[in-house]
Amino acid sequence: MADSVPEVLFVCVHNAGRSQMAAALLDHHANGAVRVTSAGSAPADSINPAAQEVMAEIGLNLDTEFPKRLTTEVVEAADVVITMGCGDACPVFPGKRYLDWQLSDPSGKTTEEIRPIRDDIDARVRDLLTELTGTPTKSRAS
Repeated sequence: MADSVPEVLFVCVHNAGRSQMAAALLDHHANGAVRVTSAGSAPADSINPAAQEVMAEIGLNLDTEFPKRLTTEVVEAADVVITMGCGDACPVFPGKRYLDWQLSDPSGKTTEEIRPIRDDIDARVRDLLTELTGTPTKSRAS
């Protein structure tokens, strides 16, 4: 039997903010209905502490996460690739579905400035999940 669980890859430059928040939110909302990965074209050394803080505010812990390098294998495994400002550094493969989410980079921003980014990502992730699974989600991560 074919594997019917879609795999979503979130990609940004540093894999330290946007893509990590998106992966955590989709993983939370999907509850196993979608496989989620994230990566960066030039990974940072660690997750943005302010991004960790705004995710903790809604009950999602990024403490065990770390920035990962974007590889051809990760892109090949994904059904949907969502880019967030990685530009030409993101490899493109025929047959993959690509979405480019225009989101502010949380790097150097305060928690107050990152909360609206998190909430925008949350809304987009919920819409994507509904599209992929046909199941609506609640309005908040918590």
